[in-house]
Amino acid sequence: MSDSQNKAVLVGVSGVSSSGKTTLARLLRDILPNAFILHEDDFYKTDQEIPVNKDGVQDWDCLESLDLEALEKALDFIKTHGQSPPDLESKEDKNAVGESGVDKQRVAELKDQAHKNSGATTEVPIFIIDGFLLFSQEMQHIRDLFDVKLFLRANHKTVKQRREARSGYVTLEGFWEDPPGYVDSVVWANYAKDHAFLFEDGDVEGKLKEELCQRLGIDTAPQAVQSSMTACVDWAYTKISDHLSKRAAK
Repeated sequence: MSDSQNKAVLVGVSGVSSSGKTTLARLLRDILPNAFILHEDDFYKTDQEIPVNKDGVQDWDCLESLDLEALEKALDFIKTHGQSPPDLESKEDKNAVGESGVDKQRVAELKDQAHKNSGATTEVPIFIIDGFLLFSQEMQHIRDLFDVKLFLRANHKTVKQRREARSGYVTLEGFWEDPPGYVDSVVWANYAKDHAFLFEDGDVEGKLKEELCQRLGIDTAPQAVQSSMTACVDWAYTKISDHLSKRAAK
């Protein structure tokens, strides 16, 4: 199915846990006309199916914790029908998102701009999918479904501080709280392993392989943008608007 035949535009927002993915996705949904959110976290397996690592701790941050077949089917359904699968119910929206510090006036300006520019560029719905593991090498078949790929970065110190400040997470069958040391031994370790291929010398706090990212269509937020959600929204809005304009011109 060609880009112009797809009945929805899929925007992937990925990156390490606590990099601002969900906050950005929700802001973009509020700004863009005809926009909806899908969370990768809604495709976790049941609590009993989550793998246990060598330390006897459940690993919610690995590939095997997700129902990838269900995720791929949902994305295919959206592209084909222009709407979410009727049986999909989000639990992720029950989880709290911290204060973003975003400039609300700027968000209002972008929303006004998006609606003024609506027309051919917004005839199709925009589905924003946020997740910690959308662009890894092992997820290539899913990664390739996205029309826009936005990658957020955060250093280890920031991730540790933000993640450990959270109270916990609603799961399919209960509630999960990170045990001590979980960020270092599971969250960051898995992120580094699954995204090393995108970075020089495999250093996920180092320099990106720009040519590879370009070939894969992955747009990474500039370092200056990472420290400001307002700047991040501006950057993401521009990337999506550019894609919509190119699509409308076809």
